[in-house]
Amino acid sequence: MAGESSYVERAPTPALAALGASVWVQQVGDRPVAQRHVPHGGAEVRCVLGEAPRLLGPLTTSTYREIPAGGTVVGIRLRPGVLGGLAGMPADELVDQDVAGTDIWRDLARLTDLLGSAATPRVALDRLQSFVVRAAGEPDPLVDEAVRNLMPWHSGGPAALPGLLSISERQLRRRCRAAVGVGPKELHRILRFQGFVARVQASVEPGAAPADLAGWAAEVGYHDQAHLGRECRRLAGATPGELLAQYGAACTCGHDHAASYGLMLRPRDGRFVQERRPVRA
Repeated sequence: MAGESSYVERAPTPALAALGASVWVQQVGDRPVAQRHVPHGGAEVRCVLGEAPRLLGPLTTSTYREIPAGGTVVGIRLRPGVLGGLAGMPADELVDQDVAGTDIWRDLARLTDLLGSAATPRVALDRLQSFVVRAAGEPDPLVDEAVRNLMPWHSGGPAALPGLLSISERQLRRRCRAAVGVGPKELHRILRFQGFVARVQASVEPGAAPADLAGWAAEVGYHDQAHLGRECRRLAGATPGELLAQYGAACTCGHDHAASYGLMLRPRDGRFVQERRPVRA
């Protein structure tokens, strides 16, 4: 229906898969949209078509961005550890920053024109992905390994990383801040929270199992539900119940959001912990 907003998220192209977690196209209807962004450990490259791309650096708390009425946005969520190589500067200089792409990459005028003149938003998104692939430097392999070991289903946590990676705590923190933007302890908190957010997102899909805040808290590594509540308020500015209700109210588009949350759910026998229940006819 004319005037309505839409949001479609999917996996990145194979060429971008090592750098990007997901990509999306958002088309805004007759009214501006104020969109909440919560910390996820990575950064985002986004472009309102007709304008120059922007870089949203790693967040340490929630923030809102307004998308103008009638606007079309294409975007890429980058994996943690990619930003330093892509921006060509220490990632900790970009924490909680929303930066014009022209301040980081030279001569973006041609890319801006290519995105704005694309025949469809999907074509524009493919062009943006190709740009990021060309612009990105090599990720730090040690930080990549650190990120893998800080995912919610690993039990060691940041204290175990120096011994596991044969590096001093100081050097690990320096390299992590340069590549990710935050140190291992803060990244661990953010990834643990994203483990919870993934379960919230999966729970609002059709046929999903009922919400289990206490069970999810334990599964992703919180001491208890109260611990989850404190971290949720710190990182998202809402209680877990409020976050669950907000995702449920916002998810009315009917498409599969697994590209967004799937990477944060622990694999088990080829399946995800947050199982879906069959939808009854």
